Amino acid sequence: MALEMFAIAPATGKANLYLSQESLLVGKASWLYRAWSAGLPTTPTIAITRAAWQALQAERRMQGERLRVHWVATLFRLVGRDNTTPSLVVRTSGAVHSSGLMSARVGLPPPANEAESVDPARPLGRAITDAFESYPTNAADPDRQIVIVQAMAEGELRLLLSRDAQTGEMGPAAANGAPFGPLPRAARDLVESLDRIAGQHLTCLVAVHGDSVSLLSSRPTQAAAAAELEAAVDRVARRTWTQREAVSHIDPTRLQQMLHPRLRATEATAVIASGLGVSPGAASGVIVFTPEDAARMKARSRHCILVVTETGPADIEGMKAATGILTARGGMTSHAAVIARITGKPCVAGVRTLSVNLTEMTCRIGDKEFRQGDRITIDGSDGAVYLGALPLAQPHIGGAMGTLLGWSDASRKVAVRANAETVEAVTTALSFGAEGIGLARSEHMFFSRERMVALRRLILSEDADDRSKALTGLVDFQTGDYSQIFTAMRGRPVTVRLFDPPLHEFLPRTDEDIEETANSLGLAVRALKIRLDRIAETNPMLGHRGVRLAITYPEILKMQIEALAAGVRAASAKQAEPVTLEVMVPFVSTVSEVVEVKKQVYAIIDEAGLPPEARERFSFGTMIELPRAALRAAEIAEHVDFFSFGTNDLTQTTYGISRDDAPAFLSAYQRKGLYDFDPFVTLDQKGVGELISIAIERGKRANPGLKIGICGEHAGDPASLRFFAELDIDYVSCSPYRVPAARLTLAQ
Repeated sequence: MALEMFAIAPATGKANLYLSQESLLVGKASWLYRAWSAGLPTTPTIAITRAAWQALQAERRMQGERLRVHWVATLFRLVGRDNTTPSLVVRTSGAVHSSGLMSARVGLPPPANEAESVDPARPLGRAITDAFESYPTNAADPDRQIVIVQAMAEGELRLLLSRDAQTGEMGPAAANGAPFGPLPRAARDLVESLDRIAGQHLTCLVAVHGDSVSLLSSRPTQAAAAAELEAAVDRVARRTWTQREAVSHIDPTRLQQMLHPRLRATEATAVIASGLGVSPGAASGVIVFTPEDAARMKARSRHCILVVTETGPADIEGMKAATGILTARGGMTSHAAVIARITGKPCVAGVRTLSVNLTEMTCRIGDKEFRQGDRITIDGSDGAVYLGALPLAQPHIGGAMGTLLGWSDASRKVAVRANAETVEAVTTALSFGAEGIGLARSEHMFFSRERMVALRRLILSEDADDRSKALTGLVDFQTGDYSQIFTAMRGRPVTVRLFDPPLHEFLPRTDEDIEETANSLGLAVRALKIRLDRIAETNPMLGHRGVRLAITYPEILKMQIEALAAGVRAASAKQAEPVTLEVMVPFVSTVSEVVEVKKQVYAIIDEAGLPPEARERFSFGTMIELPRAALRAAEIAEHVDFFSFGTNDLTQTTYGISRDDAPAFLSAYQRKGLYDFDPFVTLDQKGVGELISIAIERGKRANPGLKIGICGEHAGDPASLRFFAELDIDYVSCSPYRVPAARLTLAQ
C-alpha cells in the first residue's frame, strides 16, 4: 500500500514513479504529472488511492504506524525549500469529469502531528474521506480511485481554456463565458506548452502571482468541431503534429456538424410558424408523423421531416432517419434538441401553433392543415417553418476542413465516390471532394409529378405495345439528366444502376392518389384498381425488381441504355474530357442473368455511336446484394468489369429482415442486448462482412482485374469503413454529405 501514496509534482526533488503508480493516474492527476514532467510550473501535488487510505484507517484503529510514516513522508513532499508548511487543498481526480464529485476543499490546515494526518475527524482526513465517498459506487475497480492533495497556491485563481472552444485559436481564452482580464506572458507560455503535450482543448485552473503562473488543475474540455479542425491545422503549423497526426486525431463523425445546408433566400417566402432553432441547418422534405415512417423514407433515400408533439427515447431511430425534426413542445435542452445536435440534424422545437393528430395522420401548422407526404422546410438556426421545399445552399469545404481533407487524401488508398442522381446532388458531392459517382439510381430521376405519371404508365402497361408507347418521352427525360451529370463530372466515373424500383414504391396507394393517377392515364378508376391488384406483390422487396425487370421488360432496358448513350454523346459534344460510364445491373443471383443482360446492353452500346474514348472507357458490372451472388462470385466475375456491394439489400437478405419494417423491433432487440447495433447503420462484419470478403476473394481469383466498390449507406459509417479499408476494394460510395467523413476515416 505504501506505493499507492506518492508525489506526482513534488515541491522539491524528483517524482520517479513506477509503472504501477503511473497506471493509477487519471483525470487531473494525469495532466498534472505530465505538466510537471515537462518542466511546467505546477502546484506541488501528491496522490493517494482509496485502498491506501482505507489501509491507513485500518492501521490507525490497530494503533500501527508503518503506513502512516510513509504517508507523512509523502505529505512532506508538498513542503518547499523554505521549509514553510503550506495550507492544503484536496481535490478529486476521476477518470471522467462529473458534477457529482466533491468540489475542491481549500485552505485546509496542515496536520499538527502524525496521528492527525490520518484522522477522518480532522480537516485533511475528513476532506479525503468525503472526496472518496463522492465517487460513483458502481466503479469497476473502486480501490484504484485516487484523490490528490496539493499545497495551497499563492495568488489569484483563474479558470481558462488552452484554446478558444469555438474558434480553436490558441489561448488563454475565457472559460464559461466569464470576463477575461489581462494575464502575464507566462500564462500564454503555459497553455502553449500544455497544448503541445495534450493535443486537445483543456480547461485549466491556474494561480496568477505577479508575473508567474502555476497550474493547479487541468482536464479535457469539449470544443466545437470547427475549433478542433482549426486547432489541428494550427498544431501542424507550429510543428507540434505532423500532417498524418492531425488527420488521425479528428473524429470523422464530428465533420457532419459542419456540413449543414442553409436556405438560399427567404425574403419572398412567408413563414408559416416559428419556434426555437435548437439545432442548426436547414432541411426540407415530406412530412412524416412516426419514427417508423421516417425510417421507411430513409430506406427509399427520400428526405422527410419528422413532425411530432415531442420526442422521447423511443423516437431516436426515427430522428436519425429523418432529414429534420419539428416539435410542438420542448426547448434548447429538450430531448429533441439534444439528440438533433448530437446527430447533426436540423431541429425546430417549441412551435406553439403546431398540433398533431395521429389518428387522422394530419397536423396543423399555424392556420394550415397538412397531411403525411406534404412538403415543408425548416430552419434549425432561427426556428422558422416554411411551406413547400425551398432551395438550399450547400456548405462549402474550405479553410481548415479543406486543408485537413487534403492531407487525408494524400495518405488514402481507397477512392471515395458519392451516391447521386441529380445535378444538385452531384455538385454537392464534388464540392465535398467526391472522386466519382458510385451509384446513380436511375429510378430516382422520376420523382417529379410529370415523370411519375410517365413511369406509372410504363409499369401499368398491359403488353409490349403499350410499354413501347409509354416509353415515348422517357428517353428524352433521361438523356437530359445523364448529359448534365456527365458534364458536371468532367470525365470522372459515373456508375448508373439499371432500374431497381421495387414497383410498388411508384404506384398509387390512397384512393385520392388512385383517382388522380387514373385521370392522368385516361383510365377508369375501377380499371386501374384491377391492374393494381393484378401486379400487386406479397413481398415486393424480393419480387419483380432489378435484373428481373430488365429481363422481363427488355423495352425498359433498351430505353435506359439508349438514354445513357444519348447522354454520353450530348456531353461529349460539349466537353473535352471523355465520359466514363459504368452500367451496373442490380439484384442478380445467377450468372445466367448477368450474361443475358450483358448481351443486350452491349448490342445496344455497339450500335450507339459513342465517341471512341467513351466507348473504350465504358464498363459493365453488377451489384452484389444477394447471398447467392456473393457465394457464386467467381463465375459472375468472369463476365463483368466490376462488383459493387449494395450493403443495404445484402444486409436485409442475409438477415431476412425488411429494412422498411426493421424499426418496429430492432430497438427492442438492442435494449435486450440481442443486437449490439443496428445492422442497417453499422455493417455486421461477422455475417454480411464475411459474405463480402468471400465474394471479393473469389471474384478477384477468377478475374484479377475486377474492380470492387461499396455503395450502400454503410460506406459513410466510420465503424463500417474501418472494416472495408481492410479489404481489397477500390472505392466506396456514400451520400454526398458523408463524403468528407469517409475521406477522413479511410485516411485514418
